[in-house]
Amino acid sequence: MLALAAAEGVACDLVLRTRGRLPGLALVDTDAAGTRQRHDWRIEAPARELFELPEWGRIAEGVSKAKLVYFSGITLSLYSNIGIGRFLALVEMVRQQGVKVAFDGNFRPRGWRGDLSRTRTVFMEALKRVDIALPAYDDEAVLWGDPSPEATVARLQAFGIPEIVVKNGPNSALVASGGQSEFVPVPEVVVPVDTTAAGDSFNAAYLAARLSGKAPADAAAAAHRLASQVIRHRGALMPRAAAALH
Repeated sequence: MLALAAAEGVACDLVLRTRGRLPGLALVDTDAAGTRQRHDWRIEAPARELFELPEWGRIAEGVSKAKLVYFSGITLSLYSNIGIGRFLALVEMVRQQGVKVAFDGNFRPRGWRGDLSRTRTVFMEALKRVDIALPAYDDEAVLWGDPSPEATVARLQAFGIPEIVVKNGPNSALVASGGQSEFVPVPEVVVPVDTTAAGDSFNAAYLAARLSGKAPADAAAAAHRLASQVIRHRGALMPRAAAALH
């Protein structure tokens, strides 16, 4: 796993290891339309205890040097209340130091064992610490009952979040920033082979574009382009040869 991460250019110096423990396992099935169904075995994964390990201070030190911190609701679903408290305190600390914070709710009911009340409580605490929100509309509709992407934007703006991008599957993304909002369309209709990592690739391209100085709408267009390429291939990682063509 570490070798694969390193080969993809991911720094591994902050990875903690726990002797005698195994990482979580995920299995993804796709149907004929490319829609994924995920099966997870991570109830005892050591990642769940990341912020309760003696070495967790290493993570705090590394995060404080970042330009941007990104996390999702899946991140939060792993931790105990103690872990969530420490993690959100860390996010608050680095944000006060000027680090930007991005969050995708990425709500998965199984990860929260169906406890909507606890999920909402934790999410509301997280949203107080966010600069860039990257929700998927279908997730927000399930968790909060939002009737439209516009309603999602309005709810998140109430937390004082200055930059919001609501993903909506094959439909246009709604970008709200600087007091303005606009729909950014998907550049082309794609028949997906595997929708695994569609949202993750969108988020990655959006944040990379914003860090490089692109405007929110231009960043959303770049995000659509990357996501549309990723879902044409099986698995979460697009082959390097295909990536080089785009």
